[in-house]
Amino acid sequence: MAGGSTGASGGAGGEFVLKPWALHGEGREFEKLGGELTKAVAALEQGLAALGAPWGADQPGSGFATVYGQARGELVGGLRGLAGRVAGVGAGLHTMAARTADADSAAAGGFGATAVPGISGATAVSGVSGATAVPGVAGVPGVPGATPGVVPAVPKDMSV
Repeated sequence: MAGGSTGASGGAGGEFVLKPWALHGEGREFEKLGGELTKAVAALEQGLAALGAPWGADQPGSGFATVYGQARGELVGGLRGLAGRVAGVGAGLHTMAARTADADSAAAGGFGATAVPGISGATAVSGVSGATAVPGVAGVPGVPGATPGVVPAVPKDMSV
């Protein structure tokens, strides 16, 4: 995997690129959607409860109540489960981002670089004063001795 898991993609070379800050941004979006779905399910439950029993006590009404009551419970339970799963995708993306950054830092250590505290996926490059390797940022073209992936400043979080 040329460029590392957080390196810049060179195009259609079959590379797989993970950007921890992007994964965290998408994780927050999934968590937000899960929360919104949870609120919608709660509102649905309250609305259905407010309806009470909208069918009669006669034979057709009783038959409808038997089928509807079971289906209603299954629907609401399924929607609650879906909301939890959507939020769980967000948590999984956060875990993936952290593990990717950890793996990149560990791999960078084998090349003489050390992790930069507080910056997910960034590494300090030994022997290059003030240089920080930033995921997804190419080197400085035309500068002799410039290390690919090294710039003097770290960009702000680019998440959504």
